Amino acid sequence: KMAAAAGAAAGLWSEVNRCGQNGDFARALKSVNKILQINKDDVTALQCKVVCLIQNGNFKEALGVINTHTKVLTSDIIAFEKAYCEYRLNRIESALKTIQSAGQQTDKLKELYGQVLYRLERYDDCLAAYRDLIRNSQDEYEEERKTNLSAVVAAQSTWEKVVPEDLGLREATYELCYNSACALIGQGKLNEAMKKLQKAEELCRQSLSEDSDVTEEDIEAELAIIHGQMAYIMQLQGRTEDALQLYNQIIKLKPTDVGLLAVIANNIITINKDQNVFDSKKKVKLTNAEGVEHKLSKKQLQAIEFNKALLAMYTNQADQCRKLSASLQSQSPEHLLPVLIQAAQLCREKQHAKAVGLLQDFADQHPANAAEIKLTMAQLKIAQGSVTKACMILRSIEELQHKPGMVSALVTMYSHEEDIDSAIEVFTQAIQWYQQYQASQTRGANPKSPVHLSLIREAANFKLKHGRKKEAISDLEELWKQNPKDVHTLAQLISAYSLVDPEKAKVLSKHLPSSDTMSLKVDVDALENSHGATYVRKKAGKLTGDNQQKEQGQGEVKKKKKKKKGKLPKNYDPKVTPDPERWLPMRERSYYRGRKKGKKKDQVGKGTQGSTTTGSSELDASRTASSPPTSPRPGSGAAVSATSNVIPPRHQKPAGAPATKKKQQQKKKKGAKGGW
Repeated sequence: KMAAAAGAAAGLWSEVNRCGQNGDFARALKSVNKILQINKDDVTALQCKVVCLIQNGNFKEALGVINTHTKVLTSDIIAFEKAYCEYRLNRIESALKTIQSAGQQTDKLKELYGQVLYRLERYDDCLAAYRDLIRNSQDEYEEERKTNLSAVVAAQSTWEKVVPEDLGLREATYELCYNSACALIGQGKLNEAMKKLQKAEELCRQSLSEDSDVTEEDIEAELAIIHGQMAYIMQLQGRTEDALQLYNQIIKLKPTDVGLLAVIANNIITINKDQNVFDSKKKVKLTNAEGVEHKLSKKQLQAIEFNKALLAMYTNQADQCRKLSASLQSQSPEHLLPVLIQAAQLCREKQHAKAVGLLQDFADQHPANAAEIKLTMAQLKIAQGSVTKACMILRSIEELQHKPGMVSALVTMYSHEEDIDSAIEVFTQAIQWYQQYQASQTRGANPKSPVHLSLIREAANFKLKHGRKKEAISDLEELWKQNPKDVHTLAQLISAYSLVDPEKAKVLSKHLPSSDTMSLKVDVDALENSHGATYVRKKAGKLTGDNQQKEQGQGEVKKKKKKKKGKLPKNYDPKVTPDPERWLPMRERSYYRGRKKGKKKDQVGKGTQGSTTTGSSELDASRTASSPPTSPRPGSGAAVSATSNVIPPRHQKPAGAPATKKKQQQKKKKGAKGGW
């Protein structure tokens, strides 16, 4: 029996070896299981079983085999396989412990150790591990190690803001170009990064097009991550429309990388902000895909959660917003954003006092972040109209009190509140701070820095503007002492002393340069004849005797201009005396009786058809023709025959265009909206 079993085992091992060489690990696993039926504690068979399970992607089952046979499969035998299974199952901390507990650190374990450190975001240790591997290894995987090394440098530049050192890597592959571009993005060199990405795209197309089995869709799928980084650069540069278009193109490709999709969806949400919230809600689903948490860094995942809370606020989901921000605050108690989001939500609910209290509590608990929180509190106070309280909050930020921007803001706000004394006090405190700082840095030499001098000048100008000339004198003297050749400062100082101490002003005025030294050598003729001159002096002509007398005389007589004859109306009749009141408005004339409303309406016959009114005699043309002509009444608006006198020019209306006719036409137009 033993001989038969040994012969069967030998045949099975031959089968395992042949399947392993062909890459058929499923069949190899069946043969290994048969061997284990013969001898369940066969170490080699157990090892082969673990390898077959790993090759088939059954990491959990492989780890189970290792854990159930710990007596046989000791850590020095199976350490790499166990750590690799834990790594693939995203049990990164367990994988690290397994590697560190291994008796011998083989090259395989060192390679895995570098990967584990990268996933744990321990970039300094990871960089050292890969440098050691590259230095002590010579095989066909050198290019992959260099790619991983460049990825570590890019991560340091992006997440830790470390200026990367030049590793001297030859960017011969698109992976190396891509990692180099990511490092440049971390440094803020966006234009250079874009050029690197374009080079990476070109190299990627070249390398993939050499394979005849690769389709254009496969190439676009491989380029998706490069295009995603290009879109991110466009977004940083403010080209949001271009970035959005490229992001959507990548999503249409439906890449299998859930991490890439999550990042792109998050970036689209940041572009949308409080607009297009329905699209943002759809994109949020991509950030919740399974496995995203294992593909992205901690800061990326944190940013996505922040944006989810903001989106909840924009969509008026107050409870959801509070829940998400509270969860974020418990995870990162020292982080500013969760508190700011909660305060913003309270402000949307008109609970400004509660928002300020929340921010104050956070500032008391975390003094290191108090400056940014207090700036937000001041902004809320300004929004409420409490400018003075906002100033008090800003002045409590000690590390910013002396900054020119803070001084400028406080002075502007105090000036708005007409509190000049407080504004001057802000200037004084800032100047004193710089005096003490300069004294401590220069051991009493006390030279003035440009910022210090600028503050003194601004303080002096402010005091002069608000009539505080006595207070401005000391500042001006300090400035003049620093630069005695500054004529402008000297002039200001003399002006200030002229109201306080005229004698001192006279003494200082002696330091002013003479008028000869200040005269400018300017060619007046050349200046007047230059391009853009608004005034050109006329060339003087020879003066005659009469002209000379006129020049000498005090009162020169102006030439009389000939009056042009006024144009008369075409229908002007010299026989008719013009209306003496023709220059007055119609309402101010003596014969104006007001407008006769409904005159024409009264003339229209009423009653049954064919009947006449009492005014029908006035419409009889025969009676009008036979009646004796009368002199025209100025301003008469009644209809007259052709034989009557002409209406004065100022009163005559264009023939055939009475006002009543115009009104009727306008009424017809208004009533015709529903026609045609």
